[in-house]
Amino acid sequence: MVIKVFLASSSGSTAIKKKQQDVVGFLEALKVEYSQMDIACNEENRMWMRENVPEEKKPSNGIPLPPQIFNEAGYCGDYETFFDAKEDNQVYAFLGLPPPPGSKEALQAEKALIVENGNDAEEHPDDDTLKKEIPAEECNGGVHGEEEVTEEILSEEGGEVEESGGAEEKAAEEAEGKAAEDETAEDGAAEDETAEDGAAEDEAAEDEAAEDEAAEDEAAEDEEAEESAEDTEEASEDTARVEEEEAEEEAEDEEAKGEDDQPVSEEEEDVVSEEEEELLQLEEEEDEAAEAEEEGEEE
Repeated sequence: MVIKVFLASSSGSTAIKKKQQDVVGFLEALKVEYSQMDIACNEENRMWMRENVPEEKKPSNGIPLPPQIFNEAGYCGDYETFFDAKEDNQVYAFLGLPPPPGSKEALQAEKALIVENGNDAEEHPDDDTLKKEIPAEECNGGVHGEEEVTEEILSEEGGEVEESGGAEEKAAEEAEGKAAEDETAEDGAAEDETAEDGAAEDEAAEDEAAEDEAAEDEAAEDEEAEESAEDTEEASEDTARVEEEEAEEEAEDEEAKGEDDQPVSEEEEDVVSEEEEELLQLEEEEDEAAEAEEEGEEE
């Protein structure tokens, strides 16, 4: 059997840290083997603890706070029940383990067994015991004269006996009243301690809820930051693509413009001039032919 103690290694609540240290320190002092299950760094441990704590043991918000103690898969209790078991010297019974010989818990179990056996003996006394308690005079038929003498002596000393008895009764009543006052004071102190523990537990629950909310907010912020980063990357990629296309178009335009602006060589100029002369001659010949035709028609 393995004792599992579910802890939060990075808890921001000082009350939870103190409770965890108390449980771990006491188990180490008793030399009880246990395993620490961290719920802050391991989500599986957190979910397993929340699912296996009984519903009646969960707080009003439904989220059990560390430390929580298990024996294998069996639930032992939280810090408050562990503290009560420690005060009553019942830690081994709380953990579901047999107490080692010589421990306080083992001695208490032996005393309880002895007291139980003693009560049984008182409830069923032997006949020999009854016979021993019966006066010998009653068994043998005592003399009534002796009883009458005893009654006279008691009647003479009755006043003193009553006075002493009244004083003793008064002292006993005073002692009982003082004991009752002490018990009432102890009960009041216990109630105050219970109220302080309840306030500490409420504070720890509030701290845990605040931590969960902060973790959820941080996760949401991380998601938003990732989404914005992705959008920024896509926008930058689109911008870079557009810039590249514009740069390519500008380069092509400059190249085409450069071809148009290139200077014409002398040979090309000569070729152009010859073509122009040929065109001029053709135009002149056409004009002359057209004039000749007109003259022929007029004749």
